[in-house]
Amino acid sequence: MNKKGDHFLKEVTNHIKSKEAKNLVATELEFHLKQAKNMWIEKGLSEEIAEDKAVEQMGSPFKLGQELNKLHKPKVDWFIIILLVTVMGLGFLPVVALGHTDDLLINKVIFVILGIATALGMMMIDYRKLERLGWLFYTIGVLILLMINYFPNTSMYGESLIKIGPITIGCLMAVPFFFLAWASFFNNGKLKVWHLGILHLFSLCLFLTTPSLSTTFIYIMMVFVMLWWSKLGKKKALIITVVPICLSIIGELFFRPTVKGTHSARILGFLNPEQDAGGAGFMYIRLKEVMLSAGWFGTSGNVKSIPAAHTDFVFASLTYYYGYLFALILVLILSLFVARIMVISYKINGHYGKLLLVGGVTLFVVQFIYNVGMILGLLPITSISLPFISYGLMPTLFHAFLMGIVLSVYRRKNLISSSFI
Repeated sequence: MNKKGDHFLKEVTNHIKSKEAKNLVATELEFHLKQAKNMWIEKGLSEEIAEDKAVEQMGSPFKLGQELNKLHKPKVDWFIIILLVTVMGLGFLPVVALGHTDDLLINKVIFVILGIATALGMMMIDYRKLERLGWLFYTIGVLILLMINYFPNTSMYGESLIKIGPITIGCLMAVPFFFLAWASFFNNGKLKVWHLGILHLFSLCLFLTTPSLSTTFIYIMMVFVMLWWSKLGKKKALIITVVPICLSIIGELFFRPTVKGTHSARILGFLNPEQDAGGAGFMYIRLKEVMLSAGWFGTSGNVKSIPAAHTDFVFASLTYYYGYLFALILVLILSLFVARIMVISYKINGHYGKLLLVGGVTLFVVQFIYNVGMILGLLPITSISLPFISYGLMPTLFHAFLMGIVLSVYRRKNLISSSFI
């Protein structure tokens, strides 16, 4: 490029406020200038004159810069942000209604602040740069699971945890890293089917050794949905999904009979709670009593004793205190997240961005539907939080991270994918 061409590019990009878009616009304009320049050279003009002609063809750098600035201006999805703030606010209701101590209320304020900061922080990060870090994210996820297996504490459901001061890290915290890793892997044409199969089998075995059936189920669903949205064929997707799951189940049945017995007791308690009312069926009977005694606008009087009323069983306690009408409104608000993410996914051109949205909405939907389903007695009870409502730092950060990814993809929906940079 001669001085006139360089000056033109600089003048155009000076009007573009987005730092991310400046390099993209400069690269794109330089490509078009070279095309126009070559056209004039073929017509017999010298290289210098041909470049001058190409610059003149581009028009006013001021007008072009203004138009490109509007086109590439970062977008903010205020609808998601309003939903996020609303549901974060509703998350205070269980703490207030159940009359917990001031310490829990203060902690909840801290969790909400950190959650909103996480979502906004992820929105500012260019999600396209994460695509190159797939192997790093996979490694981090593996290390978290290995640490949980090596230094385990046990939750009330027998699930392994790591406790670092007031912070409790479960195997669910490995899922976001695997989520980012699989989005990268499924968008990588260089990886063979057997590569993906081994990666899936290895990670699945680690999840099954924790043991946390709920997290394993969430993970399987995430990989399954992302896989079927990837560019791989249905046959390959079926192989990668089914074979590792079958091998893992066989390993569980033959090599971990004690775990098998525990899971069998839980399933029997779900299928016939009255038969073991003092054991595995106790919580199913209690939840049924709570939900039946709740009116449309809440119930006053004797407080029903609900274990984990502000965490895993928060939907039951909110329904009991505020009624079926509030429960329906809460379900509607959480459903709006899903609907909005699906709408955004149809506006995204980059395949990597689509994979992130599909994987993110799967993680959100599975936990949302399962939590409500187990409260209603439709699904076996396990440790799954209700997004943004259940008390806890890690669940709050987990779901805030997912919304941050969505906001990041939406913010850059008019920018081309990193593979073209």
